[in-house]
Amino acid sequence: MEYLNYIVIAFFILFILNRIIPTKGVRQISTSELKNELKDKNKQFVDVRTPGEYNGHRIKEFKNIPLHALSQKAKKELSKDKEVIVICQSGMRSQKASKILKKLGFTHVTNVKGGMSAWR
Repeated sequence: MEYLNYIVIAFFILFILNRIIPTKGVRQISTSELKNELKDKNKQFVDVRTPGEYNGHRIKEFKNIPLHALSQKAKKELSKDKEVIVICQSGMRSQKASKILKKLGFTHVTNVKGGMSAWR
């Protein structure tokens, strides 16, 4: 019975680590690095926050595709040939979005660390 507790704890730790460790093959940039990227017309900028969050405060180059709709809309609205830079409020949802995009076959995915909370 005691080993069962260890197994449960191990799965819990793996679950947490899976959520916070960056996805393999996803580039991580800061908001200060993002400022240089915004000039590049060959990149796609996606904000995965809710429409309400997006309308309240946004970066004009970013298109709003809420996280819950990303799987369906990415195939129609984004090109796999161009880099996708993803942002959210804190960096957690955009990290999750990066995983989704990688699974959909997008090869050039970048996550903005700290999200809109770090944007100045």
